Amino acid sequence: MLCVFCYNAIQKRKTANFSSKRKCMANYEPISRRPIAAAFRRTAEAATRLCVRWGIHPDAISYLSVLAALASAFCFWQSHTAPRLLIIAPVFCYLRLWFNMLDGMVALAAGKATARGEILNDLPDRISDIVIFVGIAHSGWMNPILGYWAAILAVLTAYVGIFGQAIGVQREFSGWMSKPWRMVALHIGAWTTLACWWWNDQSIRLQGLTILDWTCIVVIAGCVQTIAARLKRIMAALERRTK
Repeated sequence: MLCVFCYNAIQKRKTANFSSKRKCMANYEPISRRPIAAAFRRTAEAATRLCVRWGIHPDAISYLSVLAALASAFCFWQSHTAPRLLIIAPVFCYLRLWFNMLDGMVALAAGKATARGEILNDLPDRISDIVIFVGIAHSGWMNPILGYWAAILAVLTAYVGIFGQAIGVQREFSGWMSKPWRMVALHIGAWTTLACWWWNDQSIRLQGLTILDWTCIVVIAGCVQTIAARLKRIMAALERRTK
């Protein structure tokens, strides 16, 4: 009888702990959320409902964003021998953004948003930035050093944005060269490079630099402005809080 009593007590405690964990997950709200255009968000509404119905975990979607980034990097890497891959590479960049939006939407809709999920939402994003720019750096269309500097600045831009959240004010998404605009810049650079190649059968240079060189320079300059703008807003928020 004593063994049965102990077993029942243990089972009740496990059930209570599980229920408490489920309740915490359902009540958790992300500390900050990136502002996303309503039109872009609407493209994922049906997919969100489907993922919730099928029980697809948000973490799995986060990992898919890295796979999309790897596919984009591969297309950029091989594009010098098969230039038409420059058409497809930016599509995977946008797919990476879409997956990164979808995981958050699914987490909220399914009541699976957690603090751990915020880490798994952000870390794959930083990996994706590095992977894509490294693929571009070794595409043969540009100076690899500029590609690596673009990757470094992209990660620093996101890192500075998280400062505000880390010190208890707000996460910053402001600036000219946030994640979506970095992908737009690469899209324009890739398709312009392909158009010039079709027209002239070679990569056009301006001041000795290729179009993708200039694209990465724009990304680097934009990231510097974005870092400065975010730091300024975070410092202003800190000053307001201490007054």
